[in-house]
Amino acid sequence: MNQTMTTLLKSVVASATVVAALGAHAQTPAGDVKAGESKAAMCIGCHGIPGYQNSFPEIHKVPKISGQSAPYIAGALQAYRKGDRKHPTMRGIAGSLSDQDIADLAAFYAGHNPGVTAPEQPKAAPAAVAALLEKGACVSCHGANFSKPIDPSYPKVAGQYADYLYVALKSYNVQGNPYIGRANPIMAGITQQFSNAELKQIANYLATVQGELATKPQPRFR
Repeated sequence: MNQTMTTLLKSVVASATVVAALGAHAQTPAGDVKAGESKAAMCIGCHGIPGYQNSFPEIHKVPKISGQSAPYIAGALQAYRKGDRKHPTMRGIAGSLSDQDIADLAAFYAGHNPGVTAPEQPKAAPAAVAALLEKGACVSCHGANFSKPIDPSYPKVAGQYADYLYVALKSYNVQGNPYIGRANPIMAGITQQFSNAELKQIANYLATVQGELATKPQPRFR
C-alpha cells in the first residue's frame, strides 16, 4: 500500500472510529462484571474450553475472548444480533441477549485475564509477512504490538488462534451468503488486496505474537 493509500485509510478509520464511539456512548449501558459472570453459562461450552474447535464454516478453534476489550466484545455481539456478522450459532445466541446482557458479558470477559500485558514491541515478522502487514496498514488500527488498537472497539489480535484469524479475515470477502460473512467496509477493502494464502501468512504470524488474550476454563456448575 503506497503512502497516499495508507494516509487515506487512516483518515477513513479515524472518521469511522469517531462516529462509532459517539453512537456506542449514546446507546451502550454500563456493564456489570458479576452479572456477566452469571450470564456466561451459554458461552462456556465453546469459549471456556482451550482448543475447542468449531466446524462452521470450516474446522477452526473458537476465538480467545478472555482479555479482549469490552467495546469490541459488545460490538461483535451486536453485529451477530443484527446480522452484520453471519454465523448461525452466534446469531442465535446474540439474538437472545438484551443490550444489558451484552454489556455485562463484555465487562466480564474484558476482565477475565487480569495482570497480562503485551510487550510494547511484537515478535519480528518475517520479511514477506512484514510487507503484507505494511500493505494492509494493520498497525494503523491494531497497534504496533497488535494488542493496543487505536480504538477499543477494534480487536486485539496478537496471540489469537491462527485458524480463527484466517477464517475471520476470509469472511470479510464473502458477499451474498446468508450464513457466512462480515459486513465491514474497512476490513473488506483491506482483505480484498490479499490472496487466501497471504491472509493465512498474516494469521499465522499474529498467532505467534505475545498478546493479552486467553481461553480460560470456567466451572460448568456455579
